[in-house]
Amino acid sequence: MVITGPYRRPAQMLAEQTYSGHKSVHDEESAAKLGLAGAPIEGPTHFSQFEPLASALWGDRWFTNGCISAHFQNMVIEGEEVQAQITVPGLGANMGQIDARKADGTPVLTGTISVGPDHGETDLARRLAIARSREVGSLYVIDQVKVGLRGPEDDSALIDFDTHMGNLYPFTLREKLTSITELVSYQADGAKTPWGAPVVPFEMISVLVSSFSTKTGIVVRQPSVGLFIDLEVRMLNGPVLVGHPYRVGWEIVALGSSKRTESYWTRFTLFDADPKNIDAPIAEVLLHQGVFTASYPDYPRET
Repeated sequence: MVITGPYRRPAQMLAEQTYSGHKSVHDEESAAKLGLAGAPIEGPTHFSQFEPLASALWGDRWFTNGCISAHFQNMVIEGEEVQAQITVPGLGANMGQIDARKADGTPVLTGTISVGPDHGETDLARRLAIARSREVGSLYVIDQVKVGLRGPEDDSALIDFDTHMGNLYPFTLREKLTSITELVSYQADGAKTPWGAPVVPFEMISVLVSSFSTKTGIVVRQPSVGLFIDLEVRMLNGPVLVGHPYRVGWEIVALGSSKRTESYWTRFTLFDADPKNIDAPIAEVLLHQGVFTASYPDYPRET
């Protein structure tokens, strides 16, 4: 059974993103220096096109125990149309395949989508296993990042509608929702939900953990420009709610390298900060992010 959404034009919201004192790959000039055709829209933005399809399949289970696990294939530039598709064996299935494509057929992402608690082997579980089995080789940009490095699980995290998310994500949740590719009713300000508060979109969960986690010890040499390669967002005991306090922990679980990038895999865990549920894990984020070797001036060049 195939469920297909409408064509949509995702909005670019990271043109002004900065980190370590410089612009990111989402800036037109920075993208051009790397030989890209344009400034790419951030990969998680495309998750929102799957949420209406997933909630139609699984109802409220999607928000409490849903998982989207995606490998980003080709970048999307603002103005381009994208269509999302879920393929499941049939009604009642707990896992399916996802694909997003541009109007001309260019693939944008592929992966799996599921509801738990038993998600089976997700797309990123398979990709992570492959990454762990490979020789990493010499690293020059992320050489100080080590597998097993972890955070203390005490970084505070909270997202409300009107707090600016900072230089890394230069907008508020309210601004995001006015431009989000697909809005689910549970996400709107004042939405009446079974959990007593509006739900944070799946695409914003990586924003939540990345913005509030200090990630002390993860040293990426600068100046360098990064990108998202793979992302999995999994609800363990969700949903993640607007205005609710959480804590974030993280661990480096794998490293990788190719001719164009050096990369590292981080598993974030979001915990409820309410004293009544202090040790309850709410969600996990598995993020594989890379650094363009061409963006680092001291990277060894072939002669």
